[in-house]
Amino acid sequence: QVQLVQSGGGLVQAGGSLRLSCTASGRTFSSYAMGWFRQAPGKEREYVALISRYGGSTYYADSMKGRFTISRDNAKNTVYLQMNSLNSEDTAVYYCAFKRPSSSDYGSTSSYDYWGQGTQVIVSS
Repeated sequence: QVQLVQSGGGLVQAGGSLRLSCTASGRTFSSYAMGWFRQAPGKEREYVALISRYGGSTYYADSMKGRFTISRDNAKNTVYLQMNSLNSEDTAVYYCAFKRPSSSDYGSTSSYDYWGQGTQVIVSS
């Protein structure tokens, strides 16, 4: 079956960095764009970033531009999210997901079909 297994979250001080990983199995990884979302307590899940199938194109939510970097290694079936200059507003559970090829709205959760288990990121001030 299709699985996405995440790792790399944790507690970090404001201004620090973390790298999240998401390893896929059960489908041809390079056939799918991959996205990252996050969900803070009491809030809806929000879009973070998207990377195209071979990594040639990346797209970010405005508040993450210049601080977060999405990348992928298709040989390892893994997508990454490098997060720098973290602040308390970045505290959330972060999720990776496969984007449906037929969906054009990459900022919507409905455009994604399989999700990772989520990984907690806590930024202390």
